[in-house]
Amino acid sequence: MGLFAKVEAKADKDPLVDAAKEPVGNAEQTNENGNSNSSQTKEWGYDLYPERKGETYKPKWSKILLGMEGRENIDKVKCERNVYWCVKNSPLVKLMMGALRSSGCPIDLRRHISCEVCDTTVTGGYDPVMNQIVVCQNMARNEGMVQGVLTHEMIHMFDYCNNELDFRNIDHLACTEIRAANLAHCSFLSAMMQGDASIFDIKQAHQNCVKTKALQSVLAVRNVTKLEAIEAVERVFPKCYADLEPIGRRIRRNSPDQHRAYMEGPMYGYDI
Repeated sequence: MGLFAKVEAKADKDPLVDAAKEPVGNAEQTNENGNSNSSQTKEWGYDLYPERKGETYKPKWSKILLGMEGRENIDKVKCERNVYWCVKNSPLVKLMMGALRSSGCPIDLRRHISCEVCDTTVTGGYDPVMNQIVVCQNMARNEGMVQGVLTHEMIHMFDYCNNELDFRNIDHLACTEIRAANLAHCSFLSAMMQGDASIFDIKQAHQNCVKTKALQSVLAVRNVTKLEAIEAVERVFPKCYADLEPIGRRIRRNSPDQHRAYMEGPMYGYDI
């Protein structure tokens, strides 16, 4: 799922200079009008990622005794290993990294990907102010889930790197969420699990799956009504659903589509 706003500035630009001006850090920080930013950080989804606000995660004793918490350091190491495995072995992740590199926005694993403890409603996100992808170590616990998070968030990074999206604009946010769901998530199986599948109209089922996923993502990170989110998704859907760059195809589950997309990358000028 997508999180905030901008990605790495191109070439010689300082990424923090061009990043969105939404607050990061202490949730009780005050803005220039003297008002608390706590509601603003919640509105933009920062409350789902406590370490993004400068807080140190503290497990509860009750959950430690039940074996539910207290293994954060081990989880972080496992998460980082899964990230490294995906970077070396996942065709989609390698394709996205090559597309970002060719667009002037290369990724350094030590700088741009962070494994952290998150709210249990999310598996990952993108923080444009720190210019980092967040992989939720307590939720994305295997290579397949980490691959999904990395591919999804790298699509958001690619969108801003090439199109200078403003994620403070709900239409821009809806568009990139549609693209991420379209290219990284929705297969017939996932559509069926969401209740959007139909054996009689597979194309429509896939579109419904993408709309459902995009709607959930917009509502998760923006404090808007469901009606506002639906209207934004519907406004931009035709154009954004048709945009398959840089993967070039919708990935079917248990198919060679990932490898085909990776092999076709150089045809579109991507350095992979």
